[in-house]
Formats: sequence, C-alpha cells, structure tokens
Amino acid sequence: MNDEDKRYAELQEMALDAARHGDIEMLKPMLEAGMPVNLQDHKGNSLLMLASYNDQPQTVQILLYHGADPGLRNSRGQTPLAGVAFKGHLECARILINHGADPNAEQGHGQTPITFAAMFGRQEVLALLQQNAGKSRASSLVLSSVAGITRRLRTAATYAMAFFKNHTPKSHYHFTPQP
Repeated sequence: MNDEDKRYAELQEMALDAARHGDIEMLKPMLEAGMPVNLQDHKGNSLLMLASYNDQPQTVQILLYHGADPGLRNSRGQTPLAGVAFKGHLECARILINHGADPNAEQGHGQTPITFAAMFGRQEVLALLQQNAGKSRASSLVLSSVAGITRRLRTAATYAMAFFKNHTPKSHYHFTPQP
C-alpha cells in the first residue's frame, strides 16, 4: 500500500469515527470534498448506520442530505432503521422514515425493524414504525431516486468547481465573433 492509499484509509477511518460520534465539523467537509457518503467499515456498517445506531440525529440528517442510502445494509443484512429500532432512538427513526426507510424491510429470519422494536420494548419507536408501515413502496423509491440524483449532481458540481479552480482560461479559449 502506497502513502496515498494509507492516507485515504486513515481519512476513511476518521469519517467512520466522526459519524459514530456525531462530529459534524469533521464529517461535513469530508463529504463536501468527495468522501463517499455510503462508505462502509469492514463489517459493512455505513456512515449512516453508525450515526443512527449511536443516536446522532444531526449527523443522520447531514448524511441523508448528502445522499446516503437509508436502505443500505451491513454484512449481517441489517438496515439503519433496524439498528435504531433495536436501540430505541426515536428521533433517528423519524428522520430515517421521512427519508424512505422501510419499517417492513426484512432483516433476516423473518425479522423487521417493527419486530426489533417490539422484541426490545421500544414502545415509542414501535408506534412510529407501525404508523408508517403502510407507506407506499413507491414513495420510498421516489425518495431514494431523488437522493441519488441529488448526490450525483452535487458530486459533479464539486468536480467542476475543482477543475475550474485549477484551470484558468487561456487567451486562445476566448470566443471572437466572426463578421
């Protein structure tokens, strides 16, 4: 592994820790500079999963704003909403649902975020999940599509700004109208 790869691996670990601890001041500039918003650790836990599981609602909002996928699963097949249901983090659950997370998403062995909330006695989260269980899958797909398009546009704009910042126009690029 060369020095550049080592530095990038360090930055990824810093981003994962920032999501876990709600360090928005560190995470936000990393995302704006092009850090993949759906970055995952060695267990498949995304930035969004780590922020959600550790009850960091502001971080969850920022990640979703930058296009994080609320349905992205870890290596155990679990979604961020399932982690929130297990832990009982009501505000994070509300945010995830408002961004298209599915309360009925299969987590393996017939479990869903709803069954996790029920199993672990998370009554407020359970009520919220049940209330939103009937949301149409179409609305979730639309929200995911919009988030994906927004993420791609933001990435393109970032690259364009970096390109033009580093490339000043040369005189031979000027347009001269012909008579």
